[in-house]
Amino acid sequence: MNVKLSVLTVGVLFFTGQTVLAQEKDSKNSKDKETKLEEVVVLGYSKTATKAKTTTSSVTVGSETLENRPNISVLNSIQGTAPGIVVNSASGSPGSGKFNILIRGASSLNGSTDPLYVVDGVITSGSQFRNLNSYDIDTFSILKDAQATAIYGNRAANGVVVITTKGGKFNSGMKVSYDALTSFSKLPTSDYNMSDGRQLLQIQKNLATGKGNTLTQDQINNWGTNTDWSKQFTRIGISQQHNLSITGGGENINNFLSLGYLDSEGTVKSTDFKRFTMRNNLNGKSKDGKLTFGAIMGLGYSRRNQLDDETNTGIANNTLQNPLFGSVLSLPYATPSPYANGLELYNAIKGDATNNRHWILQDNINGGIRNRFTELSISANANVNYKITDYLSVGNRTGIEYKQYDRTFARSPLGYLAISVAKGDGSTYGGFEDFSTIKDLTFNSITNITFNKSFGDHTISAGAYMDYIKAHVTTNTQRQNGLNPLLWEFGAGTGYIPFNPDTPNIYRPSNSATKVTAGTLAYFGTLDYDYKDKYGVSGVVRRDGSYRFLPTNRWETFWSVAARWNIDKEEFMANSGFRLLKLRASIGTTGNQNLGIATDNQNPLALLPNNFLNLYNGVSGYQNLLGYNFVNLSNPSLEWEQVKQSNIGLDFNYKGLVEGSVDYYQKRTSRMFNDLQRSSVTGTYTIRGNDGVLDNKGIEGMIKYNVIRNENTKVSVFVNGAYNSNKIVSMNSENLAGDVVNAIGGPAGQYQLYTYVGVNRDNGNLQFLDKNGNITEAPTSADRVLTGKSRYAKFTGGFGFNVQHKGWFLDTLFSFQQGGWIYDNLQSWIMDPNAAATRNLSADLLNAWTPDNRDTDIPALKASNLSLGSSDRFLHRSDFIRLKNISVGYNFSKSQLGKLPVKGIKVFVQAENLYTWTDWKGFDPEPITSYSLNVYPNPKTVSVGLNVDF
Repeated sequence: MNVKLSVLTVGVLFFTGQTVLAQEKDSKNSKDKETKLEEVVVLGYSKTATKAKTTTSSVTVGSETLENRPNISVLNSIQGTAPGIVVNSASGSPGSGKFNILIRGASSLNGSTDPLYVVDGVITSGSQFRNLNSYDIDTFSILKDAQATAIYGNRAANGVVVITTKGGKFNSGMKVSYDALTSFSKLPTSDYNMSDGRQLLQIQKNLATGKGNTLTQDQINNWGTNTDWSKQFTRIGISQQHNLSITGGGENINNFLSLGYLDSEGTVKSTDFKRFTMRNNLNGKSKDGKLTFGAIMGLGYSRRNQLDDETNTGIANNTLQNPLFGSVLSLPYATPSPYANGLELYNAIKGDATNNRHWILQDNINGGIRNRFTELSISANANVNYKITDYLSVGNRTGIEYKQYDRTFARSPLGYLAISVAKGDGSTYGGFEDFSTIKDLTFNSITNITFNKSFGDHTISAGAYMDYIKAHVTTNTQRQNGLNPLLWEFGAGTGYIPFNPDTPNIYRPSNSATKVTAGTLAYFGTLDYDYKDKYGVSGVVRRDGSYRFLPTNRWETFWSVAARWNIDKEEFMANSGFRLLKLRASIGTTGNQNLGIATDNQNPLALLPNNFLNLYNGVSGYQNLLGYNFVNLSNPSLEWEQVKQSNIGLDFNYKGLVEGSVDYYQKRTSRMFNDLQRSSVTGTYTIRGNDGVLDNKGIEGMIKYNVIRNENTKVSVFVNGAYNSNKIVSMNSENLAGDVVNAIGGPAGQYQLYTYVGVNRDNGNLQFLDKNGNITEAPTSADRVLTGKSRYAKFTGGFGFNVQHKGWFLDTLFSFQQGGWIYDNLQSWIMDPNAAATRNLSADLLNAWTPDNRDTDIPALKASNLSLGSSDRFLHRSDFIRLKNISVGYNFSKSQLGKLPVKGIKVFVQAENLYTWTDWKGFDPEPITSYSLNVYPNPKTVSVGLNVDF
């Protein structure tokens, strides 16, 4: 963990931003006096160190950054706040699980790149946190270097994120707080220069195709219909949050209780999210202080309606089923659908879907496709620690996490798609309904014994730990084919058409189930030595075992060593003004056992569980007889993916005016999880194994300058940034067959494309370079080149300022990224004249090459090589600077409120994603993706809020 506390034996802790204030109780006169403060970094498993003495590279984001934000997931609020962590939301759908989180670059090509998440000291199976109320979070800490992460061993190769929720305070009165937030969201606009109704008809007439070819020029010039399809598919999403918390504490016990409610409309119609949360954190101690204990309980329930494309990659580029394309590709000269349902639509257009995709997409979001998720989450843990002597303690923290995900999906029998399929296979009733349930119970128990003692100028801290994790995950799915539209109701199980063996290919139900039991066990020790607060060394050795691997490879040892030099403690620095000037260095290893990438908050521990077993599965074989097939082939040689990291850093604080840090690191991933080519005699062409080495290296830093700090006014500015470069060092199974490849010597996910050079002014064709650098209009696959470009941005970070003047405040946060690339599929579609008859195109095509318009960058509408893909014509930078958040408001003090029964009131207005500076023409450059398919843009959101303390 990396939670900033203050070093006190008794007293009260107060978190203010990233600085911790503390007060110590004076037992003689009972008056509070401010004491000299020392920040403490909590590294996990009850291991702590003061900020001056820690040897780790880590950063903490305080609660003030997370509260009063309209984001459903706390991950959305982290972007741009800390160097070395890249947080990109791949979807703006409320409650989405599509997040890209990278700490110091991608450490794996095919395995999980998500960091390990620890909530209140217990490892969680989640990766999204849609059911965690951000108002309940006290600190969000990122552990980056080997010394910080090696303590977590087997799942820390991608870094560690530690979330600590709020608690009560000893010797404090009861405090009641109420928070309310109302938000209004809209989708950002694209910059594709889309055609209006007349322009598209003109393009069609120029091509002699579509409706425009049937109209005279005068009819086109006077065409009156120009539908704004964005109004048909999107809306202003209205959201509201309400949170109530009660805190209090006596001499030996304290408690924090919170209740939360959130209701959010999506900016794309038919999407929404609702959530209820409850949390209770209890802490206590004995009178002599030897025994401390705590109990934490968190409950969450959410329900969301989301587009099918969110989890169904099969329709990512399906312009007939994916409504995300509706506002761009729909024909502007057509009217919105006049039909009440899919049946009326089918009767009018029959099977002509291609020319009426806009109405079919409308039918999908108006009830033709239904997709509802519910999620129940329960997290609970209890901890106890007992001081046997002044320097020897024993403790245990045991927690459980239970999550149940239920999905109901249906193609309505009144929807166009269901009716069209039914007409195609000759069945009377169309549509289908799916029910699926995932139950995930994870148990985590950590037992420790710790030693801490000083001998004059020497201090030694040591600990021994045992960490046990067990996960039980079950899934079941069932599908009913054939729904009676007169009796069917979504999710009710009614209107099902019974199966008839005489017609086995229709109305046949199906079901499946899986069960996974997963587990890890670890033993590890820590040792820290300090001399005169000037010099220190630290070390961790951890032995990890995982159920994934055969006994010969099951156990792996991870380690780290680190050292520091507190230069500011030297005599020659006595009058320098530096409160902190510390040089530190570390080196160590961590491991990755997660063979695949978990999606939508699934437990990565249970993904691809049986990699070493020859499994058989009952399947439908020849003449519909029962058959068997291989599901997984065994690979007894598979080992842990391992990351070795070295780091050198400097922390500084000059007179409290300027503070920050800078780090340089190198990471090497060896034994990468990769697909190894095997003989197809078994019917399986590849098998997961270890192959390859990947390097990441970079530099990151942050600095904050407190410009003004007096009684009435405080002004500070800050900036953080990081540079990361990755390179594939070696790989035996290099595969360069695709447009996006992992090539030795290049970055992960590198584009391999034809080089586009422009338009031939003599004939209007596209021109490219062949492998020898010569211009050609007909390149072959051998002419594709490695571009050195990938989806991963090299530079990321954020900056902003904070202003307080008396009760007024103004806070801003900008985020940025530079150096990433995305292939813009949507742009390639709207620049394709071959599709002019059935979908909207860019008005740029009106400037296409003609014998009279030779000096243009738009190829001829009938160029002979328009269908040639795989070029960098539509490969664009994803660079941006975004005004991520701006907040302005006023804090009313108790004196201003007079006799009102409240202690304080804060009112504010804030905006999220208000403006983005970018050359990207699409809706949103933020998602880390190789192709701009299936992107639900992150919305612009304006909120008004109220905080009241009673």
